Amino acid sequence: MSKRTVLTGARVVLPEGVRENGRLTVEGRTLAAVGAGTERGHTADAPEPGAETLDLTGHWIVPGFVDIHVHGGGGASFSAGSHQESLTAIDTHRRHGTTTMAASTVTGDLDELSRQAGSLSELVEQGDLAGIHFEGPFISCERRGAHDEALLRDPDPADVRKLLDAARGRAVMMTLAPERPGGLDSVRLLADSGVIAAVGHTDGSYESTKEAIDAGATVATHLFNAMPPLGHRQPGPIAALLADERVTVELINDGVHLHPSVLRLAFDAAGAGRVAFITDAMAAADMSDGHYRLGKLQVEVRDGVARLVEGGSIAGSTLTLDQAFKRAVTVDGLPVTDAVTALSATPARLLGMADRVGSIEPGKLADLVVLDEEFTLAGVMRQGSWIVPPRPR
Repeated sequence: MSKRTVLTGARVVLPEGVRENGRLTVEGRTLAAVGAGTERGHTADAPEPGAETLDLTGHWIVPGFVDIHVHGGGGASFSAGSHQESLTAIDTHRRHGTTTMAASTVTGDLDELSRQAGSLSELVEQGDLAGIHFEGPFISCERRGAHDEALLRDPDPADVRKLLDAARGRAVMMTLAPERPGGLDSVRLLADSGVIAAVGHTDGSYESTKEAIDAGATVATHLFNAMPPLGHRQPGPIAALLADERVTVELINDGVHLHPSVLRLAFDAAGAGRVAFITDAMAAADMSDGHYRLGKLQVEVRDGVARLVEGGSIAGSTLTLDQAFKRAVTVDGLPVTDAVTALSATPARLLGMADRVGSIEPGKLADLVVLDEEFTLAGVMRQGSWIVPPRPR
């Protein structure tokens, strides 16, 4: 018989809204039932025979977070091409509520990226990762950020195909600068291959970005960052990406990459259904300040902000998605339901996993995050098992 867990008393965020005093029944790895508990002040729900029943009154329960853009954490990097490092990064983010994630690489030579893809594809096949995201090397020199300029190259479709083949069908997204020679043909190749073509680290214009969208690009990699700023005469890629309903925009909500007013502008323009919060986290996530590596480049983390030692460019983040959620609600003033959409439902849809994760519904995997009244993480369940057990009242 499968293990059964019953969670009662919490505010549960469902696709249709917030259910006060909710009741969730977890059977094995999945959600068996989603309902309402007893009225407050009356006799508590009777425990089910053989079930673990937890009263989570005073807490929130939201779907497990989904991160489509993360490079590492816990001192480990997906770009190392090591299963042990990858598992360390995965475990780090799971303990912060990210129950589903795609592993992001960083610019390298094609042979090294192919080796990394082969290693990461094995973790996808065994269910630890949801897919592979290639960020670089097909990006702009002018907007390279924390990518090694010496390794950047034009997005030749043959090179794009080499990386897709190395990923053995496990690639879910590739970030490129579509204005570079071969860019539009590579966007079409990605779209035809069922891989998300993401516009990012681009120095392109409004017009070239529109061409990329028409060719099949559907994601904006960390919108506003590593691209020309929004201009009133030369609107650049930001205006094209925000305005087009075919595009989902990534946002890094760490208080460093974006001002709260800019984040709210993106939500107002695109709506929560077209926003995916990401971490873009590197190895220093959940670690102390110090020196780290991002690909072949040296990074210094000071006061939680990661910057290249040479040049000072922001080098990803040290963010975890529980921090992004709390900031969205308590600092940015977003409704809890919008934060849940951007952290779970929208990225799950992008990954083609909305039938399994991203929302709290019967039949889906029991991926849950428990938050206290101040929206601080208090528990994490993945596929019916507690990674971080909550402390019920």
